[in-house]
Amino acid sequence: MNEGDWRAWAEQATTGLGLVDARLHLAWLNPALAEALELGPRRAIGQPLASLLGEPAVASQAARARDEQRTVQWRDLRLGAPERRLDVSLQPLDAEHLLLEVHVLAPPAAGHSPVSASLRGLAHEVKNPLAGLRGAAQLLQRRVGEAELKALAGMVIAEADRLAALADRLLRPAGAPPQDAINLHAVLERVVALLEAEPSPLAIRQDYDPSLPELRGDADRLQQLLLNLARNAREAGARHLILRTRAEHGVRLGERVLRTALRLDMVDDGAGVPAALRDTLFEPLVSGRADGTGLGLAMAREIAHEHGGELRHAGGPGATTFTLWLPLEHAWPAHPSTVASESHES
Repeated sequence: MNEGDWRAWAEQATTGLGLVDARLHLAWLNPALAEALELGPRRAIGQPLASLLGEPAVASQAARARDEQRTVQWRDLRLGAPERRLDVSLQPLDAEHLLLEVHVLAPPAAGHSPVSASLRGLAHEVKNPLAGLRGAAQLLQRRVGEAELKALAGMVIAEADRLAALADRLLRPAGAPPQDAINLHAVLERVVALLEAEPSPLAIRQDYDPSLPELRGDADRLQQLLLNLARNAREAGARHLILRTRAEHGVRLGERVLRTALRLDMVDDGAGVPAALRDTLFEPLVSGRADGTGLGLAMAREIAHEHGGELRHAGGPGATTFTLWLPLEHAWPAHPSTVASESHES
């Protein structure tokens, strides 16, 4: 990758990145680093690294990184008021420059769910590879000529952005999900497109109710829920998947009875859930596979709860059903562009 390509990638990265010169002064920074330091680029460039990070001991460690051509790291640095907590690394690029990486840490907060707490460390680690993936896909999109390849590269970019946003959400204090208008059928179509782009895609039949109104919530989070379910089905040996949406009335979710709810069934023909796991299926770290993390279904139910809904399991081998219930009490009217209801094979 030449310098121009590297700069273009770094400008898009969600991780704070900078170049430090031989004098240990900041020579360049990307927008993410300017935001982390809460300084404009003009003020930051030329500043000593130790001053920017508010830690005098940084200078001697940075000199070691430069002189010995080795990577140094600082964990949980405290900067500014109100206080920001940072993980920082410095690694040699060449004899004249060091690469600075800064990750802003979320302040300690009560109320993180067990799933989100388990994933915060992972979210921190995946942000750099996601930025690299996005940058590579952008370069590929500019250089290929075929429209189909450009579309696939665009899909990679969109997914990298979505995962980076999910990682950011896990690294920040929990809050209410965005209350945007969502066409769930449009979310389902994105999920289908992603599944069809994977090796050995599932045969998918869509059976949608076009009269369903838009609902309130976070499209990215719901997409993640649906992808988790579909990929679990494939890993259980499924070859066919049915996606079915309906409106239901008088639905009981826990202590609540919803006047109107959206019902989304995902039915697969895989091996099903082992009987020993059915009572704890949605608990964190519970998995029926030796190589499973046990986080996918727990995260899926957490997302359903964020939206005031519920995720349930029924059926057995050859006809396993996961049902997502979402409230339609305060939904928007149906949009004319809602995906049609005809069932079809993908």
